[in-house]
Amino acid sequence: MPLYAIVCKDKPGALETRLATRPQHLAYLAESKILKLAGALLDDAGNPVGSILIVETEDKAAAHAQADNDPYTAAGVFESVEIHAWRLAVGSA
Repeated sequence: MPLYAIVCKDKPGALETRLATRPQHLAYLAESKILKLAGALLDDAGNPVGSILIVETEDKAAAHAQADNDPYTAAGVFESVEIHAWRLAVGSA
């Protein structure tokens, strides 16, 4: 099955909302059947400013559904969400 990278960048000033929503976000990810990897993008001070998720699914529409149903999306954390087909070159997913 194809892999997709979901790259989410937070709105300026969204840190408090992100932190308050994090438990729901992590629970959502834990239930995902398509998630391979996930983690936060960090600024120079080590604060989260976005997310990167790698999902393995039949099509891009399912990757969009993963992002659209994320509690961070519902809470308005993200300024932008990009989804790209992704190919692993080194390491393992």
